[in-house]
Amino acid sequence: MPPRLLAARFLALLVPAALMAGALGSQYLGGLYPCEMCHWQRWPHYAAIVLAGLAFVVRGTGPVRALVLLAGLAILASGAIGAFHAGVEYHWWQGITACTTTAAAGGGSADAILARIMEAPIVRCDAPQWTLFGISLAGFNALFSLAGALAIFTLLFAKAPR
Repeated sequence: MPPRLLAARFLALLVPAALMAGALGSQYLGGLYPCEMCHWQRWPHYAAIVLAGLAFVVRGTGPVRALVLLAGLAILASGAIGAFHAGVEYHWWQGITACTTTAAAGGGSADAILARIMEAPIVRCDAPQWTLFGISLAGFNALFSLAGALAIFTLLFAKAPR
């Protein structure tokens, strides 16, 4: 298998896995609750992890290349959603979703479920919970996802030096 394809396959798994580790870590360790658009950014990463993982299992350059390409497209999709979400947070444009809460339906009586819903924090899609150097988590996802997808596509399609 060509070294560039091996590198692309590795990146196609590393980029979404690292970004999901950061997202889940900020949620479960850092106490940052994801809004609806944050969840939208996660789904393509989940798909990319599965696709890139399959690229480590299948045999043959063609199937590996196809799976890595699909994983790269999923990473690109997450980056595009992240860029849109960051624009909503910076108030460059309106979002297309209402604010969400983090209450889980779970089980229990109707009163217990209602109490969990009422106690759950409201998470606004247009207000970042955390920033670093003025860049929100959605912005960082956009930057890293778009750069990762570009690197994967470059490795897949650029002609090798002679």
